[in-house]
Amino acid sequence: MADEAQAADAGKRKNTVMVLAGVAVLTLVGVGGGWVLGGVIAPPAPQPVQTAETGEGGKEGIPHISTPEKGVVLLEPITTNLAYPSENWIRLELALAFKGPPELPLAEDIHQDILAYMRTVSLQQIEGPRGFQYLKDDIQERIDLRSQGKVAKVMFRTFVIE
Repeated sequence: MADEAQAADAGKRKNTVMVLAGVAVLTLVGVGGGWVLGGVIAPPAPQPVQTAETGEGGKEGIPHISTPEKGVVLLEPITTNLAYPSENWIRLELALAFKGPPELPLAEDIHQDILAYMRTVSLQQIEGPRGFQYLKDDIQERIDLRSQGKVAKVMFRTFVIE
């Protein structure tokens, strides 16, 4: 009887070891397959590009589409609370397309003007697609007045209300 119990224990241990080995092999196959599939599906990481602005010792990176040389200036993100309800926040990222060479001091003045305007807007005014269109039109009108026609277009990059 003792021999039969020892044989049963040895059989259980052998089964347990075989199950653990099978799980380990399947885990390794799954990890390897995921790594290979990820390498095939995921695009390769972009290589840093040396831009003319950075020179040899400068910061490397992917060149932006919007640059002052092309007449487009990215404004710093505008984050402020709305007039009503005041617990709601808005974040805008805008770009200005100038008709001629961009004027950075003018772009900063426009940035501050938009920030001041956004603090007077209520959530009800900008609800829905029509409200967003009215907001775009109002901002474009303010920019036209401030720039005296030097800015051709304002481009909304992001618009988030929290």
